[in-house]
Amino acid sequence: MAAAEREGSAGRRSIKEAARARLREHDVGGKFSGLPLPKASVLLPLVVRGGELCLLLTVRAAQLRRSPGEVCFPGGKSEAADKDEIDTALREAKEEVGLQPEEVEVICRLVPGIDKMNHLVTPVVGFIEDTFQATPNPDEVSDVFLVPLEYFIQPLNYKTLPYKTSSGYLGRMHCFTYDDHEHKMSFKIWGLTAHFAVFLALVIFGRRPTFEVEYDLDNLVSSAVQNFMNLYASIYETKKSNL
Repeated sequence: MAAAEREGSAGRRSIKEAARARLREHDVGGKFSGLPLPKASVLLPLVVRGGELCLLLTVRAAQLRRSPGEVCFPGGKSEAADKDEIDTALREAKEEVGLQPEEVEVICRLVPGIDKMNHLVTPVVGFIEDTFQATPNPDEVSDVFLVPLEYFIQPLNYKTLPYKTSSGYLGRMHCFTYDDHEHKMSFKIWGLTAHFAVFLALVIFGRRPTFEVEYDLDNLVSSAVQNFMNLYASIYETKKSNL
């Protein structure tokens, strides 16, 4: 192996090792698995490209009924045969972009979110190799692209949108526009996808972003859990009052 190659692989290892350590400190495991909401999972695939951590994202196919053309992570609803949230995320990633489960080094589960359909969505974080070539399933995915993870704390094109859930919970939604030079396209990344990407970047980099976030950055996990539980409580109260 040439010296430059050795340096490159050593650099990739050290980037991964630092990220692994941070992620494991923020792993919530199955802490939220018992909540009485329908389950879904997404895979947040990290890859080291050009000496920096990047996230793999997909674009939903235009013919899909729900959220066509939107940027998201590989993922979907839990099925009866899935052992846990990790199984769901890996199965969906294989179905959507041809990523084999054995090609993913799963690191952790982060604090979940709740989507517009009131699914409990668990983000599963894993490393994939730079050599991975996506084979998108055209029924589900129209594009696959990478974004440097740092973009989610130091974006070039960002705005915030206020939003209100059906249960009346008020929040702030991150909205990024990312110009992908490889695809010669701009991608809009917002909603729960942006929420998970921002939290992942905060966990790994431990730096204050260039925009406001609704976390105590000195107590990232506990403040994220508190935010999540407030959202969950507002939904659960609404569900109970509708019974």
